[in-house]
Amino acid sequence: MKQMLRIAMISAGLLLAHAGAARAQDEAAAPAVPDFAAEAAAPAAAAAPAAADDAPVGTGLAENPEAAPAKKPNVFAQVVFGSGPIGFILWMGLFAAAAAAIYFIVDCSILIKPQKMMPQSLIDKVTAAMAEGDVLKALKACESEPGPLANILVSGFSHVEEGFDIIQEAIGTAADIETERIMQRLNWISVMANISPMLGLLGTVQGMIMCFDSLATGAPDVGALALAISQALWTTAAGLSVAIPAVTFFYALRNNANRVILRMEAMTFELIKDLRNVEVVE
Repeated sequence: MKQMLRIAMISAGLLLAHAGAARAQDEAAAPAVPDFAAEAAAPAAAAAPAAADDAPVGTGLAENPEAAPAKKPNVFAQVVFGSGPIGFILWMGLFAAAAAAIYFIVDCSILIKPQKMMPQSLIDKVTAAMAEGDVLKALKACESEPGPLANILVSGFSHVEEGFDIIQEAIGTAADIETERIMQRLNWISVMANISPMLGLLGTVQGMIMCFDSLATGAPDVGALALAISQALWTTAAGLSVAIPAVTFFYALRNNANRVILRMEAMTFELIKDLRNVEVVE
């Protein structure tokens, strides 16, 4: 029994000695791993004081407010003045169309008003004259306040001796003439609304031509290419910006003009309904 324990202890000692020798051999054979982090940090740490010494005093943004970035140039101005002669002419055409549309919108808004087309003072004077049966007095009242209603009434009073049917025909013809005059001024708004998108489309085509010219050179200039694309998009947006409000105002003013014209014709026939029995006063 004692002999067996002695043999077991000797065997365990030999195993431990063999394991220790193997571990020592492995540690001796393994290459040393370089510390890259320490090596990379060392030059940076050495360069930091040198950079701090070389840097001039007051170069920070907080210490030098004048070092703030410069303002960006106006892109719209670059597009207008940098799009070539043709592009500049197109932009002037768009500006002119916008100015003309604004002018005719304001002008027609002032013109197409019930108070402007058929003033109440004229209606009162003509009504009083017709109540007296004095056509000449009614004519003088129309001449004193010229306008669409006065022109229609004058046309009817001028044919008072030719019968009521002739008077009605004359009034209908005069009403058509006054309606055409009003519509001719309104149509200028429609013209501006139609021209503006066409000018914008032409500017788009011109901008695309400039884009493909830049691409055809082989190594296109990025700035010139971007400017050409901006030209194409800006002209389209400008044309639509003029056309959409112009179309809206055109239909609104046209509908208003039709309503006023119908009221004016009804008022005219109301004022001349007694002409069948009126005699001319000399």
